[in-house]
Amino acid sequence: MQFSAILTSLALCGALMSSTLAPVHAQGRDVTRLDETILDLAQAYKNRDRKRLSAALPSMRGYVLEPWAAYWELSARLDEAGKSEIQDFLNRYNGTYQEDRLRAEWLLQLGRNRDWDTFGREYPLYRMGDDKGVRCYALWADYSTRGVEVSEALESVWWGLKDTDDACSGLASQLIKDKKLSARSAWVRARLGMENDRPRVATQAVGMLDTDYVKTVNTIYATPAKYLNDKFTALRPQTREFVSLALIRLAYLEPQDAATEVDKLRWKAQLTQEERSWIWGVIGKRAAQKLSDEAPGYFAKGQFNQMHEDHLIWATRAALRAGRWSQVADAVAAMPDSLRNDPAWVYWRARVLAQRNVEAAKMESQSLLESIAGTKGFYEMLALEELGQKIVTPPKPAPLSAEEKDQAKKNPGLTRALHAIAIGLRNEGVREWNYSTNLHNRGGLDDRALLAAADLACKAEVWDRCINTSERTKGLVDVDQRFPMPHKQAVLARSQLISLDPAYVYGLIRQESRFITDAKSGVGAAGLMQVMPATAKWTAKKIGLNDFQAHQITDRDTNIAIGTGYLKLVLDSFAGSMPMAAAAYNAGPGRPRIWRGQSGAPVLEGAIWAENVPFTETRDYVKKVLANTTLYSALITGQPQSLKARLGSVGPRDAATPEAGLDLP
Repeated sequence: MQFSAILTSLALCGALMSSTLAPVHAQGRDVTRLDETILDLAQAYKNRDRKRLSAALPSMRGYVLEPWAAYWELSARLDEAGKSEIQDFLNRYNGTYQEDRLRAEWLLQLGRNRDWDTFGREYPLYRMGDDKGVRCYALWADYSTRGVEVSEALESVWWGLKDTDDACSGLASQLIKDKKLSARSAWVRARLGMENDRPRVATQAVGMLDTDYVKTVNTIYATPAKYLNDKFTALRPQTREFVSLALIRLAYLEPQDAATEVDKLRWKAQLTQEERSWIWGVIGKRAAQKLSDEAPGYFAKGQFNQMHEDHLIWATRAALRAGRWSQVADAVAAMPDSLRNDPAWVYWRARVLAQRNVEAAKMESQSLLESIAGTKGFYEMLALEELGQKIVTPPKPAPLSAEEKDQAKKNPGLTRALHAIAIGLRNEGVREWNYSTNLHNRGGLDDRALLAAADLACKAEVWDRCINTSERTKGLVDVDQRFPMPHKQAVLARSQLISLDPAYVYGLIRQESRFITDAKSGVGAAGLMQVMPATAKWTAKKIGLNDFQAHQITDRDTNIAIGTGYLKLVLDSFAGSMPMAAAAYNAGPGRPRIWRGQSGAPVLEGAIWAENVPFTETRDYVKKVLANTTLYSALITGQPQSLKARLGSVGPRDAATPEAGLDLP
């Protein structure tokens, strides 16, 4: 059969399977005209066209998305609006996402203006509570008006910020000036900026201590080795702190050079044990990210209880890769409770204990595995298998009642969200949907209400909200909502045609696009399977789609054909290794060829290899795609499944076997 005929056949099958999203109507109004107007206003808001927003607002009265129009209009001129006008808006749209979003913006403005009296009245009414700037201003208000000790609370927020800001950094500067926050806090912030390649973070932090320090830190960032080799460095003020920053910067660039430098006698004498441990943590982390065999040894030169939690995570990964199980135990033991109780580190702690020939250790291992075992995620599934169980679909909850479904349909936030998504305001719709289903909101939804909301999204074929909402239930699991199979006939037909596991295809699509047909990423990937333009063009030729045009990539059947075709070529090039093929699909095929190691490198169990993938996005992607695949296989086949079998083992390529797929983009 010709390829064009195959696409035609798949399209016909899909048409029989699909249902369209019913439009959400505003009673007695010209919805089409108002939809066009709201789309125009969305653009006007991006352009900060205050005149256009104000002129059109009266026509929005009574329209389902009126709160958005009113929010955009006031938000665009919030700096000029009076308190009474803002309060009128908050009262009129009380309980909506738009009310809470505007209040957050107002709180930021009040904080910048140091209007702590008004801030103090409004902050308790802020329901989302997810803005770190607002949180720091709240701490500042407590400190300024009531003299509350806020240093520790500030550090927990400030140290974790990726960039500079007015709120948290402003409060830190004030506390340092008032001698309520130690200089060490600023140096720690500078360390984190330097090791994460964010020089502005480092210079802002040291500038709070002395503005003259900024020039030195800029010099260190540009040429750390030159700074360290300067014979006058040891004689300058703040030698230890600056040397620490220089060694951290050198570690970011060349961990082996930093390891040689920090062991020099001059620095051993000057640096404290805590400073040396932190530096070894950075050296170890950077070496681990390069998959260097030296990483475990670098970590061993410091003290785990004096390292940052990010260092401990990488110390654990490096030790797993090297098979140093005692070091795995030590690194996990040094983690703070909030991190150590993450399913990943619970699982590996259990694996360490299981190896000990002591009955108490084996019992503790089993108890740890039982505490996380389930089908919720990657490590939960692995825990099930360690307990000797296979992965099966969880039992379905009792069907939703008509009343429960009706409650979801009557939820105004959900109604607005679906309407916004339906007319193309996806970002706005998603934000309002998430707000309306957030369990932490006052009057938030319980498990049954979340299932009803997910059902509403599923029926509207808004699959990302269907999945994400259903995933947030705590005690009930509706596997059909969490792992839907849209376009089933098209996916199964294409997978069968090229001998590709349909569960793997579904596992990948679920992670790539959440089944949004016209999804586009910031880097240009498009469609259900998020194919890059160059990859689509190359693959189309490879699979015989000679008349392919770039604009066709978001066509459902074309996207499935090209995406599955590329996935099959990648999978074959890695001899059927699902974790390596998933990594290649996300990060390009060249990288997993490096990550598997060269001749002589160890053969790793798939879970250890996946945990050591250097890129955060790809590491998370591989684990989620493989977990998704396992559940989809259980759904499709109705048979118990194994995640471990799909992970297999990963090691260097057999040198005697010719390497395939070197031309893959």
